[in-house]
Amino acid sequence: MSSRRSRSRQSGSSRITDDQINDLVSKLQQLLPEIRHRQSDKSSAAHVLQETCNYIRSLHREVDDLSERLAELLATSDTAQAAIIRSLLMQ
Repeated sequence: MSSRRSRSRQSGSSRITDDQINDLVSKLQQLLPEIRHRQSDKSSAAHVLQETCNYIRSLHREVDDLSERLAELLATSDTAQAAIIRSLLMQ
């Protein structure tokens, strides 16, 4: 028996079933653009998790890039424009 299964049986009511894991992996698969647009219906759980990590990393990079661009825009805008942009961001 795997150590994961041993631990999960010891924890009692907090045990997650293989069906629940498969369902969650399937839901993740539908959210990932790299996997969603592929022809094959099945990807391994490990592949889905790896793609999820890659996608989250790319989203973080995109947020960082957009934040830098916004900071540059605010720095080069006149005071009135910057104030309008800041008020819109705070909503």
